[in-house]
Amino acid sequence: MNRPITILTAACCVIMTWSCSTPKNHDMQQELTTVGNPYMPLWEHIPDGEPYVFEDPDQPGRQRVYVYGSHDNLVTEYCGRDQVVWSAAVDSLNRWRYDGVILVVDKNGKGEPFDTAGTADVLYAPDVALVTDSTGKKTYYLFPNDQSSGRNGLIARSDRPDGPFEVCNWSQDNPDRADGVLQFDPAVFVDDDGRVYGYWGFERSYAAEFDPATMATVKPGTKVVEDMISGRYQEGRFKFFEASSIRKVKDKYIFIYSRFTEEGEFGLPSSNYTLAYAYSDKPLGPWTYGGTIIDGRAREKDEQDNTIASATPDGNTHGSICEIGGQWYVFYHRQTGTDEYARQAMVAPITVTVEEGEGGKVEISEGEYTSEGFATNGLDPFERHSAGIACWYTGPKPATHEWPNNTFYGSYVASGYGTDSKFDAPYDLRNNTNDVVNNTDGSIVGYKYFNFDGVEDEDLRLLLNLTPEGIDGTIDIMADRPWVSQGGQLLGSISLRADMPQTPTELSADLKGTDKLQGKHAIFFIFKSETKEQSLCKLHNFIFSN
Repeated sequence: MNRPITILTAACCVIMTWSCSTPKNHDMQQELTTVGNPYMPLWEHIPDGEPYVFEDPDQPGRQRVYVYGSHDNLVTEYCGRDQVVWSAAVDSLNRWRYDGVILVVDKNGKGEPFDTAGTADVLYAPDVALVTDSTGKKTYYLFPNDQSSGRNGLIARSDRPDGPFEVCNWSQDNPDRADGVLQFDPAVFVDDDGRVYGYWGFERSYAAEFDPATMATVKPGTKVVEDMISGRYQEGRFKFFEASSIRKVKDKYIFIYSRFTEEGEFGLPSSNYTLAYAYSDKPLGPWTYGGTIIDGRAREKDEQDNTIASATPDGNTHGSICEIGGQWYVFYHRQTGTDEYARQAMVAPITVTVEEGEGGKVEISEGEYTSEGFATNGLDPFERHSAGIACWYTGPKPATHEWPNNTFYGSYVASGYGTDSKFDAPYDLRNNTNDVVNNTDGSIVGYKYFNFDGVEDEDLRLLLNLTPEGIDGTIDIMADRPWVSQGGQLLGSISLRADMPQTPTELSADLKGTDKLQGKHAIFFIFKSETKEQSLCKLHNFIFSN
């Protein structure tokens, strides 16, 4: 029996809905309505997401998109000691279901329940492959990046896409070792003819055809392909860093990976915060460089027309592409807080065009870093949104942010846990929100995009939930761009006083000219104060109102 429960937090006023049920192989599932980007609940941290559309084993004939990733829950280092899966019906991409823990591996490889003493392996970026035999039986293979004890990567299998998975490639000769050649950031692909290919690597890329009987060892008579595409320290534009992922679209093979950009490329310093792609007529190449699919720095232009990172200036990313309901998306992740240990799942719509035939081109558009998520027609301004879905957060010196040295000149999104947030645990269902903090003079916080179609009122009101921090200042509310010189429109302002109680407070601003905001528009908060380098407030959430 499902019981929908609506939770309203007193401090944050963020509403969400979840339900509990007891399907096969799972003690409990939680389904939550999420709106915006990140597309999962804001207390969840799933980086390295690999998306796949599989049949729902509990509803034959119906499809769900399953996202397999790492699990940032160790707080002070990458990833976690368990891997979980989230899924959503292909026709309901704003309702994500927590399908539970799918794999834990203790230090002896027994796969026993999570050891609170911390002896379980840390599991890094995984991939999943589906094998369907001649009888139609489906077997799902999970490839976690687990090289504990110096072994090559583990492989686990299940008869369900939501697990649980059981390791199946332990060596018969050494209980700490595993059969196979997979190593860092594995990706595995089962072709239409049943042949199996594996990809992996860090700063150098590797690939091989696998023996379908093992899904891990190199097929007899073949060998590992070294430097499949050029790496970070090699000649050429490919600049492979990590995060191998493979897809086949029509007759073309598409290799997605984290690319180290060249110094000055795009007008920014070198970074591995981009996902790029290469394509080929064959699963092991040769490959043609395609371009950038997403840039986690959210490249923008400042008022002087300089290219800037309008979001986290550096970090890492990992993800892939997936077609859902006729629309292609790129799945990736962003950083929160002031380090790289609280990453969140992000998505952006893209176009994928394949020219079939030998030598045909593959063109993938670059996705835009936005606050929309799957709400590709724009967010509803009359729903309350967490400040943490911001897609633009900069300070007075946006081109010189330091990362990850814990120095920010302006605004950033606080992680769902840790010292820079009021939340003590990521799995607190009462707190589906992230704050935006360190809002100093000159900081800009922006949201792309809201859909104002049908708004007929000449004047709207913005209700902004925040905690003042003892500084006199103002927050200007702009539409379209942060600056009038670039076509931005000043809608209104909110004043902050130093004597305001430093407790969560909802302030309002009467907005002018909003009847002209038809269609999709970006909204920006511009912070101004005579007191420099000191935060005016913490942003919690906001809503537009009549």
